Amino acid sequence: MSDVQTWIKETVTEHPVVLFMKGTAQFPQCGFSSKAVQLLKASGADNIVTINVLENPDVRQAIKEYSNWPTIPQLYVKGEFIGGSDIMSEMFESGELQNLLKA
Repeated sequence: MSDVQTWIKETVTEHPVVLFMKGTAQFPQCGFSSKAVQLLKASGADNIVTINVLENPDVRQAIKEYSNWPTIPQLYVKGEFIGGSDIMSEMFESGELQNLLKA
């Protein structure tokens, strides 16, 4: 496991809610990342840790390998990979995302 992979694993396990995204929560750099942040906030998530993959190409590549998921954003809750903005949207519509973040 590379140092970047180790760092990702530590990050997603040490923080309850981690979003790997393009940009920051305040200034998302793509529509999908913006939507992901809005969904998390609408679900009552606080203390969201966001990682801007645009600042570090190594992290941007490594997170795709870590999750075996090709796109950004990527949401992790309690160390578990949840999915991207489409999956988050579906989970939000069904109430599953809110329940997951409250648990």
